Amino acid sequence: MLTATIENVLNRGLPRSPRAQQLCAELAGRRIAIEAPAVARLLVESTGNSLRITRGSLPADAEVIGGPLSLLALSTGAADEPLSRGDIEVRGDAELAQKFRELARLLKPDPEEELSLLIGDVAAHRIGRLTRGALDWTRNAAATLLQDAGEYFSHERGDLVSREEGEQFLRDVDALREDLDRLDTRIGLLKQPPVSN
Repeated sequence: MLTATIENVLNRGLPRSPRAQQLCAELAGRRIAIEAPAVARLLVESTGNSLRITRGSLPADAEVIGGPLSLLALSTGAADEPLSRGDIEVRGDAELAQKFRELARLLKPDPEEELSLLIGDVAAHRIGRLTRGALDWTRNAAATLLQDAGEYFSHERGDLVSREEGEQFLRDVDALREDLDRLDTRIGLLKQPPVSN
């Protein structure tokens, strides 16, 4: 049921993007597995003019394996972060996986547009605006909370140091290490017997 819904949403986006149609045709007959161990394994296959999504353990040309949140992060703006951190493992044809990833980005559904199919344009736009406002407020509140907590623990309680103080401390440690290295070199030179002619 869920796979059929995802398949329908993605395939509805194909006619809107010439690049997505081109990629879908290039990937005809190719299959990628997206796996979140102990959760699910989905197979995405291009038929040339649409995508087919199924569950199963059939062999795939490429596999993308990672935790559910890491896999979800691949579709966001910071998509390379999970890959660079090693949270995502790509097996098989990496170039093919990259093409499927580009196709997925092109077909990423617009929630407001999908909702408008169910309840109409005006109501979907209002709900979308309300949701965006709530998300923005939540992000701002979380950022403010973190900043206030950091200031409280660094200034009021003295449990943390500010970034500037921490960086200055590290610079002082580096300078002290360099001074000790120079002193060690001088002591070594003084211990050497004098050279006689």
